[in-house]
Amino acid sequence: MKQLLLFFTLLITISPIHSQQNLPTDYLSKEFHKERREAFRNLMPANSVAVIFSYPERVFSKDINYNYHQNPDLYYLSGYKEPDAVLFLFKEPQGTGETYTELFFVREKNANREIWTGRRLGIEGTKSKLGFTNVHNGKDFKDFVLDLKKFDKIIGDKIPTDIGSDKSGFDLYGLLETFKTKAGITKENENSADLFTTITNTLREIKTPEEMELMRKTIKLSCIAHNEVMKAVGPNMSENEADGIHAYVHRHYGAEGEGYPPIVGAGANGCILHYGENNSTKIDNQLLLMDVGSEYHGYSADVTRTIPANGKFTEEQKAIYQLVYETQEEVFKICKPGTPIQNLNQKSKEVIAAGLIKLGIITDPKDARIYYPHGCSHFLGLDVHDKGNYMGNLKENMILTVEPGIYIPANSKCDKKWWNIGVRIEDDIAITKDSYENLSAESPRKWQDIEKLAAQKSTFNEMKFPKI
Repeated sequence: MKQLLLFFTLLITISPIHSQQNLPTDYLSKEFHKERREAFRNLMPANSVAVIFSYPERVFSKDINYNYHQNPDLYYLSGYKEPDAVLFLFKEPQGTGETYTELFFVREKNANREIWTGRRLGIEGTKSKLGFTNVHNGKDFKDFVLDLKKFDKIIGDKIPTDIGSDKSGFDLYGLLETFKTKAGITKENENSADLFTTITNTLREIKTPEEMELMRKTIKLSCIAHNEVMKAVGPNMSENEADGIHAYVHRHYGAEGEGYPPIVGAGANGCILHYGENNSTKIDNQLLLMDVGSEYHGYSADVTRTIPANGKFTEEQKAIYQLVYETQEEVFKICKPGTPIQNLNQKSKEVIAAGLIKLGIITDPKDARIYYPHGCSHFLGLDVHDKGNYMGNLKENMILTVEPGIYIPANSKCDKKWWNIGVRIEDDIAITKDSYENLSAESPRKWQDIEKLAAQKSTFNEMKFPKI
C-alpha cells in the first residue's frame, strides 16, 4: 500500500515537469528574441538599465482569470509567456568576474500549482527554451544585490497602478514594490517612459523576416475565415454565428484566438465603430460589417470586410461601398517608402469628402468627418494597434492597415435611403522596397467579387444541430 501511495505521489509531483507534446514548431526562436534584446541595448544611453515587467493577470469572474496575455514588449524581448516576471537589460556588463548584461526574474516552478494552472518554465526552462543565462526565481529579487540607484537612467514603461497582491511579496505587485525600493522611485518617471516608448517604437515598427512570416500566416488564415463567412452568410444568420465561424477557422489553423474583440455588426450595428455585442439574432437583408483578425503566436491580423447578407448589394449600398473601395485604391497609390504616414489619412479624407459631395450626402468637405470619424492607417504586429512612429515616413518592412470607412446611422442629415449603411474595407499591407504588398488580398474587396463568392456554398451551410 505504501509503495502504491508513493507511486501516485511521484506521478503527481513529476507529471507537470514532463514536456508537452505536439506543440507548434513555428514560434519565434530564442535567437530572434536574443537579437531583439541586443537591438534594444544598442539604442540605450550609457550607464542605463531597462526594466520590463510582465502584464498582470485579470479576473474574469470571482476566482477565475481571463486567459493570460503577456506584455507584448516582454514577449518581443524574451518569448516568455507567463505572469509575475521582470526582465532587466543593462547597457554595460554588470558585476565582477563573471559579468552579465541581463537579469530575468521568473515565476518559480511549483508542481502542485502546475496541476491546477498549467506548466511553468521556471529557471531551467527559461534557460533551455528561451536562451537566457542569468535567471532567478521572483522570490529571490528582494535579496538580490542590485544597486539600481547607480544608473543615470532607468528605462521602463509606465508602471501600472491597478495590480492586486497575493501577499507573497514576489507576485507582480511584490516585484514592482521591490523594484521601486531598489530604484528609489517615489513617483513615476515620465522621461523614462518616453525613452522606453521611443526605443520600442523604433524596433517594433520594422518587422524582421521571422515576424513577416508570422504576419503572413495570421493574415492569410483571417482572410480564409472572412471568405468562409461570405459563403455561409444568409439573412437568418446571427451576428454571433458569423463571429463563431471566424473563431472556428482561426483555431482550425492553430491561432490562439483573436487579436482584439471581434466586431460583427449588421445594419445599424455596422455604424458603431467598435461595436462588440455581436448579439443581433438575424442579419436580415442588411450589410454585415466584420472587423475580425486572428492572433497567431502573438501577432495580430486586422481585416475588415463588409458584405450583403443576401448576397447582393442594393444600389445605395453599392454606391457607398464603391466610394470606400475607390478611397482605398487611392491611398494604396501613395503607399511606398518615403511617404509621410499622415498623408495616408489626409488622402482618404479628401477622396471620401469628394465622393460624399457627389452623392449629395454632404455639401461641405469638412462634414465628411461626420461619416468618416476615424483614421485610415495604423501599425500592425504584436498589438493590433502596434507600436511605431506615426509622425514619420513609410519604410520598407513596415506593416500597416489601410481602412477607410463610411458610417451613416439613422436620423443622419441626409436622404433616409442612406441610413444604416456602414461600410469599412480594411487591408493589411507590407511596405516593400519601392511600393507595397497587400497581405490580405486573398479575401475579395471588389463588390462584384464579393457577390460571386457569396453565391458559393460553405461547409458550414451543411452543419445541422439539434433544436433547443
